[in-house]
Amino acid sequence: MNPIRLLTSSELCLCTCFLLVLIYRGWSQLFYDWTVSYSQLAPLGVDKQVIVINGMFPGPVLYASTNDVVNVNIHNYLTEPFLMTWNGVQMRKNSWQDGVQETNCPILPGQNWTYSFQLKDQIGSFFYFPSLLLHKAAGGYGAIHLNNLPIIPIPFPQPYKDYAVLIGDWFNADYRDLRASLENGVFLPHPDGILINGLGPNQARFEFEPSATYMLRISNVGLKTSLNFRIEDHPMLLVETEGSYLIQQYYDSLDIHVGQSYSVLVTAKNQANGKSYYMVASSRFTILEHSGIGVIHYPDAAGDPVGPLPLGPGLSNYNFSIEQARSMRWDLIASAARPNPQGSYHYGTIPITRTLILENNVMVIGSKRRFTINGISFMHSDTPLKLLDYFQLNEESKYAAAAALPSSATSVVDAFYRDFFHIVFQNPLLEVQSWHIDGYNFFVVGMGWGLWDESKKAGYNIVDAVSRSTVQVYPLSWTAILMELDNLGTWNLRSQNAENGYLGQELYIRVKGVWNWLDEQSDISARDEAPIPDNVIKCGRAADL
Repeated sequence: MNPIRLLTSSELCLCTCFLLVLIYRGWSQLFYDWTVSYSQLAPLGVDKQVIVINGMFPGPVLYASTNDVVNVNIHNYLTEPFLMTWNGVQMRKNSWQDGVQETNCPILPGQNWTYSFQLKDQIGSFFYFPSLLLHKAAGGYGAIHLNNLPIIPIPFPQPYKDYAVLIGDWFNADYRDLRASLENGVFLPHPDGILINGLGPNQARFEFEPSATYMLRISNVGLKTSLNFRIEDHPMLLVETEGSYLIQQYYDSLDIHVGQSYSVLVTAKNQANGKSYYMVASSRFTILEHSGIGVIHYPDAAGDPVGPLPLGPGLSNYNFSIEQARSMRWDLIASAARPNPQGSYHYGTIPITRTLILENNVMVIGSKRRFTINGISFMHSDTPLKLLDYFQLNEESKYAAAAALPSSATSVVDAFYRDFFHIVFQNPLLEVQSWHIDGYNFFVVGMGWGLWDESKKAGYNIVDAVSRSTVQVYPLSWTAILMELDNLGTWNLRSQNAENGYLGQELYIRVKGVWNWLDEQSDISARDEAPIPDNVIKCGRAADL
């Protein structure tokens, strides 16, 4: 028998480093099985056909960690085609799984399909929702919690418990009636109320233990309404937004625009003195104020809260909102998904490859009102762009540079891998806009009133701007972002306002490697972009290929 040899100190160090690399790069295969169906519910006292997942509204929380491979098998028991998209989740080189109309054929009624994607280097709070046919107006959404790897410390003490808090406007009308109104050029009415976790006033309850610290992962999952979130007599420590740790600051209330997500820490009181406390999500910038009301309940509480709701900012106080947005800063010291500081990525020193000015508007095209980007309202083809490209079916596409006359087209921006884009969202209308880009985070470097021009660059934050995937643009104002295109594929840029997106306010960014720009799509290496899925659903002109 050979004697056991002890490792030298240098060998032990090498083994330890190798183990750390394995832990860092490690990942798990996660499997979810979801049934999507209808249920009759009355969140605001009016019966409505609601879309539920495994019988739940909102749907189950999707838990995962950095680099995990997520498999979600969706069974469609609706009467209509269905797709699910993963708001803010950056799929590693795999827009085939993005779940929007130009990347995926829909799951037909009575059929199922499995999404399978690997998470990029990403942590944070996000949510999923149905992307077709205004299904989101009937529910079908749920929270996504992406956790750090064990080797990466979080920049705050471990919370006692996490709570998903999904807030959003709610319409009592059936989603099919709302959809028909939009198609006839009639925009969505004012909402009938605000829900917290799919529940009406005083129904959503959150149990607090004295002195414990809780993480609330808050997402605005509504259709069109910006919301202000606050908790009576409980300050909120803002720590994260859409995958980025922030310099920690306390806020009494937070403006959360459609599609946005925030994580806050709330420390329970030492003694609640027999009280419960209000949680409030109230509408912003609307003619009438609606409030969703939840309850923070302590063990010795005698009953529900009493007295007036805690006050938020003035209903039309835009200055409060924009100054709050400007106060948020990226934490340059904290590590997020990787074991190096967020501030090691010096986005402000990267040369800009291309500047896009994207102006939203509403115009009459034909005989109906449509929403546009640079005068073009997005027109969906009969076959998803990903399939048209893969099978080289030569669909005509058009970049929304600036249309001389309002028109409809399939707007696509072609770009190279590692291009660095400067995008300015210009909003000439009197309503807040909310913009999202799939597949990426971007740096929100500036926002201001009036028209954007080159002089505005002098005021950009090129050091610690927030990195996120959804950003608001205030009325008669602009917002500027910087973004590295480091994720190959075809990715959706859209208005998060449901009526805007449904009526044409979107485009796609098609990113290919410089080395294979002229190659056949089917020849692209799996190293560079995920291949077409084995279980791909084919439709339109690709149905029989």
